Amino acid sequence: MACKCGGYYYTLNAKASFDRDLPKTRKFLLRNVSVIRMFTSGFFRSKWRSIAGKRRILSMDAREKSRSTILESSKDKRVPIFVMMPVDIFTLDASGCPRIRKLKALTVSLKALKLAGVHGIGVEVWWGIVERFSPLDYDWSLYEELFKLISDSGLKLHVALSFHSNIHSTHGKGGVSLPLWILEIGDVNKDIYYRDQQGFSNNDYLTLGVDHVPLLSGRTALQCYEDFMLSFVNKFESFIGTVIEEISIGLGPSGELRYPAHPFGDGRWKFPGIGEFQCYDKYMMEDLKMAACREGKPQWGDKGPQNAGCYNSLPSGVPFFEEGKESFLSDYGRFFLEWYSGRLICHADAILAKAAKILKKYQENEQTSVMLVAKIGGIYWWYQTLSHPAELTAGYYNTALRDGYDPVVSVFSRHGAALHIPCLEMMDSETPPTYLCSPEGLLKQA
Repeated sequence: MACKCGGYYYTLNAKASFDRDLPKTRKFLLRNVSVIRMFTSGFFRSKWRSIAGKRRILSMDAREKSRSTILESSKDKRVPIFVMMPVDIFTLDASGCPRIRKLKALTVSLKALKLAGVHGIGVEVWWGIVERFSPLDYDWSLYEELFKLISDSGLKLHVALSFHSNIHSTHGKGGVSLPLWILEIGDVNKDIYYRDQQGFSNNDYLTLGVDHVPLLSGRTALQCYEDFMLSFVNKFESFIGTVIEEISIGLGPSGELRYPAHPFGDGRWKFPGIGEFQCYDKYMMEDLKMAACREGKPQWGDKGPQNAGCYNSLPSGVPFFEEGKESFLSDYGRFFLEWYSGRLICHADAILAKAAKILKKYQENEQTSVMLVAKIGGIYWWYQTLSHPAELTAGYYNTALRDGYDPVVSVFSRHGAALHIPCLEMMDSETPPTYLCSPEGLLKQA
């Protein structure tokens, strides 16, 4: 089970007892038009400057909290159950075009789910399917057929606009790549993808370094995402707010706002490794150099931390994640981590601003109102250490001394986006104590 803001998700082929899996008590139902700030007084209240640009990242203040909503749960309120469409719902026909697998069986399954009391279906809408063959050539026929099937079954929709690939996570079985024309550009220029310090690239998602660089057939990555969102809204306008109740915007690998610091699908990383920083494509390195020059320390822009271990390192014995002159607590460490996390936050800010603008006219009408959602990663291992190394490599500048999620959720809240966080169902007692995990601590903080 993976929980989402607004409901519970189950895979389509899962067998589950709702009475067993639903929490016995809930103080809050986190279904909101903006992110709920649950702890207004406490350890983390500071403001800090972002080196990622002129924008200042601030803690949530009274203006943010005034927009938040807390709904008290009770025995009389229903929790809507959503079932996630299987990842292998689509397959390629002989001509290489995607189609829906086992259409008759799917129709029967949807009707059975409706009879069982399921409220709706979660569907990933893949960039690599719709704009598959050439730029700006959108083919929505597959999703028109699927959405009609779901709607005719009396079910609602949660839609996730997915700008990533899941080829590695599915080991090539039923996976969806980035658009083929993007892959062709990547064959020539691998720097459109994130790179680690060994030079290995990850083609699951475009590097945020090309957000503003027109390398994609004359468009920037942000323009590609915006054009896709506009095309989706124009095509399914009649469904928005009636059948489609939620639109989640993909912000990175697996749709999450993070760097691909823990690439489990290709064998480079395995749990509980700390991961590696992903800033070595030439566009991010150019940005790092400019940030270092603005800071008056041009030597800091030559490379990322050289003492931060490797993918499967443990924190102990890795100088950057311990206390010392060359650690995350040093002037250089703070500079790098502010830049690295700040670029990620600016990436989310830019995409969510475009999404919120596109959906604004629907939000203003109660009959067509749709929830905007964004997702962060659940990096819960090594959470109980001083440095939180796995979170740092993923792009969350969160340590025992600094709240790294406050600026992230503040950006979400500013654009009216609800927060989707995984690992809601996990308990600290279910994790290996050796690895100092705390999914519960992460959830409380977020």
